[in-house]
Amino acid sequence: MTRSLHAGPDGIPHTAPYDAIAAGYAELNATSLLNEFYNRPALVELAGDVAGRRILDVGCGSGPILADLRDRGATVTGVDASAGMLEQARARLGTGADLRVADLAEPLPFDDDTFDDVIASQVLHYLKDWGPALAELHRVLKPGGRLIVSEEHPTALFLADRLSGGDREYFGVHERTEEWTLGGRTAELTFWDRPLHAMTDAFAAAGFRIAAISEPAPAPDAFDRFPEVGRRESGRFLAFLLFVLVAEPQR
Repeated sequence: MTRSLHAGPDGIPHTAPYDAIAAGYAELNATSLLNEFYNRPALVELAGDVAGRRILDVGCGSGPILADLRDRGATVTGVDASAGMLEQARARLGTGADLRVADLAEPLPFDDDTFDDVIASQVLHYLKDWGPALAELHRVLKPGGRLIVSEEHPTALFLADRLSGGDREYFGVHERTEEWTLGGRTAELTFWDRPLHAMTDAFAAAGFRIAAISEPAPAPDAFDRFPEVGRRESGRFLAFLLFVLVAEPQR
């Protein structure tokens, strides 16, 4: 997962935590089951043939998805609220990459109808209110353009809470705070969990039509690399929920 925006209790992203753990987080992303062998290949597969398309990755982190899409012929732009994460992305992508510091809770520095696709990988859950951010992503997309979203599966979050002894109900928007230690540095991160219906309601309100919902299988070599996970008959496990959304023309 490419987490790069951190929201405090006010729901506004703050960058300091990711600036502190940027190097350690980039290293984790490059080897972890959920990032390298699940979320990243699933997003790229959903994007399909991107040759010649102009794509924005919001919350691009250290840039692995940008690199994949650029290798497939896309013209890519990445934004992240953390300057530290963008340093990691520049090291990966080179100085010629279009990378900018920008906050998803504020207007983006792009004209209307700029992009064919927008990638939002593990980033919306840092916002208490998705409405303004989704409206802004709709604005920068061309009519008929795609917003490809990856989020933690709400059912997986609910089950994890119950298995850990929690009693939080599935419905509603709930705040969750975690402390991460990476590369010898520690950061406190806050997420806003919501049920499936709250996600789809927000997409519809912002003018998006759901074209696909995916509960993907991991990459074929995931179970060889992580045999402790255990292969199921379906070849899948519960982790992330992905959407392909089409920006409907504004009336």
